[in-house]
Amino acid sequence: MLEPVHEYSLQPARIADARRLAVMSQELVEAGLRPAWSASRITWHMRHPESIVLSARHEGMTVGFAVMRYGDDVAHLNLLAVDPAHRRRGVARKIMTWLEETALTAGTFIIGLELRATNQAAFAFYAALGYRELGRVSGYYQGIEHAIRMARDVRTGRDAVPGLKQPAP
Repeated sequence: MLEPVHEYSLQPARIADARRLAVMSQELVEAGLRPAWSASRITWHMRHPESIVLSARHEGMTVGFAVMRYGDDVAHLNLLAVDPAHRRRGVARKIMTWLEETALTAGTFIIGLELRATNQAAFAFYAALGYRELGRVSGYYQGIEHAIRMARDVRTGRDAVPGLKQPAP
């Protein structure tokens, strides 16, 4: 039986979680690539005042997380991952809702992201949340794989604003 989404809690990740999050990134997001999201890079985002590393926990275990960096005009979602055993339970949607509400509160109204062009499930997920494709970037992932760039205006939930510069990941 699937756990209801309320059985998952969201909280800022702890420094002690960085290694687990790096492993999750390597297995769930960066598979087939040279790992770019080390524990030290994730820790940097935990400590940076314009970034958030948000974790989803279930029964004391980290089962999902996201890394987002806020800019003046645009926030950039760097990573989002949910353990396969906990997918299709609303965890990623709960994470995204939290991040979008936080961006809105901070006055950062556009959230941008990139995803692997081959990740149809992620594309469908973001599109269902109101993210719109802005374009494709050849060789974005270490020259190996193309990316789809997407964005959403969280003020309305509709129609991303094209052409805004995103903060560095």
